[in-house]
Amino acid sequence: MALGGVKQKDWYKVLGAQPSDSPAELKRKYQKLALLYHPDKQEADVAAGEAEERVQRFIEIDQAWKILGNEETKKEYDLQQRGDNLTKEWPLHEQIYLEDMSWNEDKQVYTLSCRCGGNYSVSRSETKDVSLVCCDTCSLVIEILH
Repeated sequence: MALGGVKQKDWYKVLGAQPSDSPAELKRKYQKLALLYHPDKQEADVAAGEAEERVQRFIEIDQAWKILGNEETKKEYDLQQRGDNLTKEWPLHEQIYLEDMSWNEDKQVYTLSCRCGGNYSVSRSETKDVSLVCCDTCSLVIEILH
């Protein structure tokens, strides 16, 4: 399930959870909310507007679980959140194509010199998961494009 670059809801907040919660804790929180908001569990005398809000809340809870309950999509979501948070904390300096970085065979990393004299570096295995890299000396951040 590709999450894309679209600004998304905070799925942890939807479940009342934290990124550090274990899979079992996430499941427990999901189940508690799913039972509370499931359309089949609603009282018959609830106003139509409130019933629709509760259905929408259930759908949102279900979407959160589909992302956070799956190891792969959770990892992808966490990486995206980390990247989003990084760009909020440090402005993006520039975008660089991976092929424009230098490959260091001895250290097995791609490097690029920063204007401060420091370096941006990322290993080959990290290039699959990491798109934002911080300079090792200053706070400038680049985005690596593939």
